[in-house]
Amino acid sequence: MTQIYKLLLKQHIGNPDSPCVKEGDVVKRGSRIASANGLGADLHASVSGKVIKVTPEAILIKGDKPEKDEFESLRPGTIAERVRSAGIVGMGGAGFPTGIKLSQKISGGTVIVNAAECEPILLHNIAQIESNPDEVYRGLLYAMEAVDAARGVIAIKAKHKKAVSLIKEAINDDRVSVFLMPDLYPVGEERALIRDILGKLLPPEERVITANAIVINSETLSRVTQAVELGRPAVSKNLTIAGKLYGGAKSIPLMDVPIGTRIGDLIESVGGIDGDYGEILMGGPFTGHRVTLDDVVTKTSGGIIVTMPFLKERSPIGLLVCACSADETRMKEMAYEMGGDVVDVQKCKYAVKARGALRCQNPGVCPGQADRLLKLRKAGAKAVLIGNCSDCTNTVMQIAPKLHLHVHHVTDSAMRAMGLHLIRKLH
Repeated sequence: MTQIYKLLLKQHIGNPDSPCVKEGDVVKRGSRIASANGLGADLHASVSGKVIKVTPEAILIKGDKPEKDEFESLRPGTIAERVRSAGIVGMGGAGFPTGIKLSQKISGGTVIVNAAECEPILLHNIAQIESNPDEVYRGLLYAMEAVDAARGVIAIKAKHKKAVSLIKEAINDDRVSVFLMPDLYPVGEERALIRDILGKLLPPEERVITANAIVINSETLSRVTQAVELGRPAVSKNLTIAGKLYGGAKSIPLMDVPIGTRIGDLIESVGGIDGDYGEILMGGPFTGHRVTLDDVVTKTSGGIIVTMPFLKERSPIGLLVCACSADETRMKEMAYEMGGDVVDVQKCKYAVKARGALRCQNPGVCPGQADRLLKLRKAGAKAVLIGNCSDCTNTVMQIAPKLHLHVHHVTDSAMRAMGLHLIRKLH
C-alpha cells in the first residue's frame, strides 16, 4: 500500500542534514537523500518512491512499504567509514553518530554493549537478541576492531534468561563476556554501566571515553553488522508498541519499521487504540515525550506507548525532578493534565547541571529525599509528582506517607495501561 513517509532532517545530536534531492526526484531505498552538515549523520530513503516535498525540517517520500532486503548498497570502506556512510546513530539514546564514535581509538579499552532495555514495557532490544544474537555479537567484534579495544562486555538484565543464554552461546572469543544486571532503573545509563562494570564513577561532566571505553546500544550494533557485511544503510528501526490497544494491554515488538512511518499508521497496523487514552509517549515511561498520531518514527525512536487517562489530583502538587527521568517541563505538563496547581519544584540532591542537561552524580543510588519532601510540604503541597529512579522512589515512599503526601510517579499512566505494578517501594 502506498504511503507518505516523512524523514526528518535532524534525527541525531548535532546539526540538521542538508537535502541532496528535490521535489519530483525518484529515489531508491537506501539512496542518500541528505548529507551530514558537520556533526551529524547522512540520511537515506527508507522506501523507494517519489520525493513529493522538501522543507527545512523534512523530506517527504511517497512509496510502498519495502521488503527488508530491498536497499541500495553502500560503497566499500573501513568499518568506521561504512558505519559513517550508513548514517547510523545511537539507537537507544540521544543519537550520537556511531561513525564518529567508532573513529576514536581506545587501545586496551572496553566496548560495552548496552542491552539493558532499561525502561519498563519496552522489549524490542531483547526480542532482537532472542531472534538474532549473532548479529549483535558480530557488531560488537566490528566495534572492538574499529576502536582497538581489548575486551567487550555485553550488559543485560539477568531476568531475560532466554536472551542471556542465546548471547552466551553466540560468544566464541575469550575477550568478550556477559555482565548481568538487576531489574532496576537506570542500570543502563552510560555512567552507571561504567561504574558497575569497570569500577569507575565518572563525574557528571566527563564523557565515557575518559574511562577508555565506549558504550553502544545493542540495536545499534546490529545495524553496524548490516552496514559492514551487507552495505545496508540505516533505513529502519526496531521499536515496541504498547498500552491501550485493541485486544488488550500488550507490548508488541516491531522489527525494521521504515524510518519516517507515521505513528498513527503504525498503531492502526496493530489494531488501533482502545477507547479513551491519556497520551501517546515516544520512548519509555520514564524518559518518553508526548507525540501525536501525525509524528513519525526516527532513528532514535524506542517505544510508542498509549497510556491510560491521567488520574485527577485537585490538591496542590509539588514536583520532585530527577536527572534520570522526565524534565521539569514535562512534569509540569503532566501536573496540568492531572488538574493540580504546582506550588513548588525541587530537584534530587544528586541532580546537577552538566553538559547542558541535568545529570545524576551517581545514577541509581539515592542520597535520600527527606529534605526535598519537607520543602515541598512546607510550600503547601498535599501531593507530589516524582520522576525518580527505582532507588530514589523507594526512599520517597519511606517518607511521603509520614508527611501525608499522596505520591504520583511520571510512569503511572503507562504502567496502568499495561496492568503493571506502579513504581513505588522496592521489594
